[in-house]
Amino acid sequence: MLKLLASVAPIALIAPAVSAQTLPAQAVVTGAASDPVAANSTTPADDQTAASGDVVVLGFGQSRQVQTVTAADLDRLTPGTSPLKAISKLPGVNFQSADPFGAYEWSTKISLRGFNQNQLGFTLDGVPLGDMSYGPTNGLHISRAIISENIASTSVAQGAGALGTASTSNLGGTIQFTSRTPSDTAGIAASGTYGSNDTARAFIRVDSGDLGGGLKGYLSYAYLTTDKWKGYGSQRQHQANAKIVKDFGDRGSITGFFNFSDRRENDYQDLSLDIIKRRGYFNDNISNNYPLAILYAKQATNGAAAAAYQKANGSLNGFSAPYAGVGIGLPSGITLDDGYYDAAGLRRDYLGGVTFDAKLTDSLSLTSTSYYHHNKGQGSWITPYSPTTLGAPNADGTPITNPAPLSFRTTQYSLDRAGTIAKLALATGANTLALTGWYESNTLHQARRLYGMTDTATPNRNALDYQSNPMSTAWNGKYDTETLQYSVGDTLDIGQLTINGGWKGMRVRNQANVLAGTLARGRIKSQDWFLPQIGAVLHLGNQAEVFASYTENMRAFVAAATAPPFSISQAAFNAVANTVRPEKSKTAEGGLRYRTGGLQLSAVGYYIDFSDRLLTYSVGTAIQGIPPTLNNVGGVESYGAEVSAFYRLTPAFSALASYSYNHATYQQTVRDGSGNLLAEKGRYVVDTPQNMVKGELVYDDSRFFGRVGADYMSKRYFTYLNDQSVAGRVLVDASIGYRFPEAWGGLSIEGSVTNLTDKRYISTIGTNGFTASGDNQTLLAGAPRQWFVTLKKGF
Repeated sequence: MLKLLASVAPIALIAPAVSAQTLPAQAVVTGAASDPVAANSTTPADDQTAASGDVVVLGFGQSRQVQTVTAADLDRLTPGTSPLKAISKLPGVNFQSADPFGAYEWSTKISLRGFNQNQLGFTLDGVPLGDMSYGPTNGLHISRAIISENIASTSVAQGAGALGTASTSNLGGTIQFTSRTPSDTAGIAASGTYGSNDTARAFIRVDSGDLGGGLKGYLSYAYLTTDKWKGYGSQRQHQANAKIVKDFGDRGSITGFFNFSDRRENDYQDLSLDIIKRRGYFNDNISNNYPLAILYAKQATNGAAAAAYQKANGSLNGFSAPYAGVGIGLPSGITLDDGYYDAAGLRRDYLGGVTFDAKLTDSLSLTSTSYYHHNKGQGSWITPYSPTTLGAPNADGTPITNPAPLSFRTTQYSLDRAGTIAKLALATGANTLALTGWYESNTLHQARRLYGMTDTATPNRNALDYQSNPMSTAWNGKYDTETLQYSVGDTLDIGQLTINGGWKGMRVRNQANVLAGTLARGRIKSQDWFLPQIGAVLHLGNQAEVFASYTENMRAFVAAATAPPFSISQAAFNAVANTVRPEKSKTAEGGLRYRTGGLQLSAVGYYIDFSDRLLTYSVGTAIQGIPPTLNNVGGVESYGAEVSAFYRLTPAFSALASYSYNHATYQQTVRDGSGNLLAEKGRYVVDTPQNMVKGELVYDDSRFFGRVGADYMSKRYFTYLNDQSVAGRVLVDASIGYRFPEAWGGLSIEGSVTNLTDKRYISTIGTNGFTASGDNQTLLAGAPRQWFVTLKKGF
């Protein structure tokens, strides 16, 4: 697998750990507090809703486009499904994954209004998750940060996010995850799932209930194992979450949490349009046939040996055309990159912290969260481009006497980051003032190493194991990031009109110390002490409101060997260190929300000016690891509209529909030093569908329940010159279930199907980056139809 990691940047949300409230099972999409200090305030719309017993939907009361998916909605999906997949039905959200759960990290991609994952912000209870890139350089993915059953809500700000989110990569949106609060009642919740590809998942949570004096907590554990839906290999994960809360009533609370994850997954092979044409969507690595992988590596340099093998065996280990016709080099119709022997991603994470929420006076509150995160990671594949040398160490340190014509290549990570987030809020008259601050220190050790393989019938190393005793080190470095950020905000409530505004400032210092190799070392800084934001909501009675906002943001540089600016050569870094600028965005949006009876509508339009876009010029194939160069190459202009409608026809039956239009184009023509065209003014932004239509029907009468959802997106380009694209597609998921009578102890059964129509399609694009033009091995096929059955108790 061609694992060229995307650039990353630190991100944090300055906000308290919010206690999740119990929501009715019918809740699908609710409003989310995102404006300055809105987490501790209510709007007139909120009050009206609370009085009526209805659920606020589609972001009522917010000065920007903000929507939330609740735990009740996530509960309708297959257990273990990523909360990112749950929000994919919202307007402006482009989510892709090659597995049915949306949790396979190499394939998981999310973008908002044309901004990719590296340009978004992600938090869990206010704790920064970084930009959730595949390489753990500044955070961790939500699929590892918390068990999905312990998520209370997921809020999406499709624009640049509000002032209170205060991130350092939040150019184009913020996704905020909130965990559930321990129950006041003691109990046990458990579930078991079985389905396609021998998927087996188990979950259990034990709530202590109130132990007296407001002390309560829970412990939970989840286990997942599943075979890949094509090829050979498995994906496994162990997770444990613990949370404890001491509630002091009007004086505040103290919350402690600890989350652990150990995830190991064999990878799917990256595809190109050419590979799909020759080999089909089910082409994958040949992880079940180590001798064949060795043979292919030998064929690359020794056609005579391959011809002798085919003459003796009649075919290449049972493969017929297009593997027939061996001549000099590889068999006709196959390349070394069609399928490697094996590839895998390993991640082990520990995340813990404590939140103090203090009510100092009736009008003054202070909230602070201190956290620590440690990650050990390894991304690997067996590469035929680097043969093992004679005498290279084996896993046990003994010399290899029969070296293979391939080797085990890894990118290894060791991440330690700690930080504190604080918020001081003062309510005085019509004003609510907020002062926030965030400091984080992040140290990353990152290395690229090769390990020796033997020319034997079975491999001497397992891709799902952490490796030891390397044969060589291509590069090794220590990368430090220091983040300092603050914000000042005010919300003014003058009846029908609510105005919020303020500014944030940040300084991010990056330093690279290279211990081995020729990648760049040195220092660079991202700094802007004034990034303003302003928004307003005009309440037109109890049923309608108009909103508008303007936001400026900056994405800081990141310190890593696999992301610019330190992923380039020393000479290239020296040339740009004092001139290259961080990416910036200016976002303006406005819209209308309306509700009457069971109908709720939202319409928004937006304009985005994205400047100082960074483009890395890659040289050679990703597996060769040749350092690229980096430059600011102009900007992107984006404008579009999003329309959402939620309608509750009956207390048990509801419908949700959304439409998104996005027009995002590059504003400059870019050529490399040789004059080759890299991008052209007016071309559409890669991986950005212009049209997306989503719809969902839900039925839940407290005994029978079910849902069916459809997701359409138009074609997406995967070259900057728009000469290569993947077609649009429609995906349909469905589930149905039954809750047994109370006498059964809260038992329920559910069946779910993903990709109901068994559509053959390309899911993720850009796994291996994007090129100016031409085909590229940067695509992943989506999973075919998959089914799952789940038994639950105590939910």
